[in-house]
Amino acid sequence: MGQNLQSGEKLRPIDLARRHGLSTQAVRNYEEAGILPAAGRTAHGYRTYTPLHARALRAFLALVPGHGHRTATAIMRAVNEGAADEAFRLIDESHAQLLRDRETLRAVERALRDLSPHADTTVSRPRRTFIGPLAEELGIRPATLRKWEGAGLVRPRRDPLTGYRVYDEADVRDARLVHQLRRGGHLLEQIAPLIAQVRTAGGLEPLEGTLRDWHGRLSARGRAMLSGAAELEAYLRERG
Repeated sequence: MGQNLQSGEKLRPIDLARRHGLSTQAVRNYEEAGILPAAGRTAHGYRTYTPLHARALRAFLALVPGHGHRTATAIMRAVNEGAADEAFRLIDESHAQLLRDRETLRAVERALRDLSPHADTTVSRPRRTFIGPLAEELGIRPATLRKWEGAGLVRPRRDPLTGYRVYDEADVRDARLVHQLRRGGHLLEQIAPLIAQVRTAGGLEPLEGTLRDWHGRLSARGRAMLSGAAELEAYLRERG
C-alpha cells in the first residue's frame, strides 16, 4: 500500500479502493458513515478524492484492529467533525478496556494458581457433594451457591429421589473458580464467559493454552493501538 501521492492529486473511488484492497462501494460507505471527509464532485457529479482521503482511510483501517470497527468509526467521525477531544476520549476508553482485560486475565491466572493445590486431592475427594458441605468448604452461604446456579456459573444436577442439588467434581471446580474471582472483585457477568471457557477446555489444565492465546490477543491489540495512533496522528497533522 505504498502511497506516493501529490497533495493536489485527484483520485477516483476506484483508485482509492484499489490502493487499500477495498471495493468502491466500501469507500462510498465509509464516506457516508463519516469515516472519510466528504468527497469533492466533478461537473458531472462524480466523486473525487484527494491524498487527505487516502490518509483518513489508512488511519481508519489501522484503528480497526485495536479498537474494533464501531469505535474506530466513531473516532474518525469525531475527528472529521472537528471534535478531536471526543476522539481522544474514545481512544482512552479503549485503552482502559484493554487494561481491564489484562487485569481480568491476571485474576484468572491467580485463581487457577490458588486452585492448583487441590489438583492432587480430586481423586480421593468424594465424587459428589451437596450444597451445605460445599458452601461450608468455600466459606459462603448456600444462598450464594444458588445465586451462582441461577447465573449459570455452577450446574448441579438434582437427585431424582430427594430433589437435592448434587455437585460433582466439575461443579466443585467451577464453584471454587467463581469464588476466587468473586473475591477478586469480578462481577458474575464477567465470570460467566470464563467459566464457559473452562468447560469448553475440559478443565483447568487444558485452559493454559487458552490463557496463552489470550495473552497473545491482548498483546496484539496493544500493538495495533500503537499503529492506529501513529496513523491517526499523521492524519491529524495533514488535516491541520
